Amino acid sequence: MTLVLSTYWRSSAAYRVRIALNLKGLPYASVPVHLVREGGEQHRPEYRAKNPQALVPTLEVDGVPLTQSLAIMEWLEEEHPIPPLLPREPIRRAQVRAFALAIACEIAPLSNLMVRTYLADVLELTSGAQQAWHHHWMSRGLAACEAMVAGGGSPFCFGAAPTIADCTLVPQLYNARRFALDLKPYPTLLRAEAAMLALPAVQRAAPEAQPDAS
Repeated sequence: MTLVLSTYWRSSAAYRVRIALNLKGLPYASVPVHLVREGGEQHRPEYRAKNPQALVPTLEVDGVPLTQSLAIMEWLEEEHPIPPLLPREPIRRAQVRAFALAIACEIAPLSNLMVRTYLADVLELTSGAQQAWHHHWMSRGLAACEAMVAGGGSPFCFGAAPTIADCTLVPQLYNARRFALDLKPYPTLLRAEAAMLALPAVQRAAPEAQPDAS
């Protein structure tokens, strides 16, 4: 099986998938797609043919493109279940998925490149107003995520091993720091992040470790 990942070093969605691939121990070829250069390489016809949304990541499996980071991670779990990134218990699996969806669908999209461009170029918000926008939505979402996992003594979000919840958490906290958000109100999330960042597989997925980092 040949895996080719179209990625961008600072994309949180691509970062999630890199973490999952590395935790699964799956080799893959990385193809950088620069989201800013020349208007964004994701808008080129040859890339849109693989991903009509013009987003990253795209994971090609023997030439067949898969899109949307959580769908890709679910496919990885189904095809390569060891090591697992979802708990065995159905209730626990639903809780993990809910946490991952809260980040991937509710928090992260509100600060992605398309939104930032719209806030700046169309709404013409000042840099201060844009920062306030990002802080409002990130802090609201992370507070909910903290409540989902607070009180547990596990190193990771939902137990003694990483799950897709942790795969989504690490990139979101990376983004939060880019926007200078105070993370002290989220001690449980920070503990899970620290456990993840101690893993070589996660370290290799870091934005600064990617060949297209700039």
